[in-house]
Amino acid sequence: MENLENKYDRASKRVKELKDFYRHLKIFIIVNAIFYLFKFGVLQPYLPNGIELRPYYFNWVDINLVIWILILAIHAGYLFRHKLPFLQKWEERQIQKYMEQEERETNKYR
Repeated sequence: MENLENKYDRASKRVKELKDFYRHLKIFIIVNAIFYLFKFGVLQPYLPNGIELRPYYFNWVDINLVIWILILAIHAGYLFRHKLPFLQKWEERQIQKYMEQEERETNKYR
């Protein structure tokens, strides 16, 4: 029974991670779409009178997009880390390395 609960917990954690990633992606798309609509002046007619936004006010939007894409890529890399073979091989090599190191330490005192 414990094994079934353990599998359920892992699956539940995985679903939560996926849900968080898709939420992050949705927020990324919505926020950056609004930023670009302001940058290109599409939303300016809908602003109250007296608020005037110049295009150069939004020069930072491109930098924001690049930084957010990098953050999103890191989030995706973390989420799909089990599907990337080079990360699995690295992890296996590190585990093997530490197991061998521990074995040498153990044998040194015998």
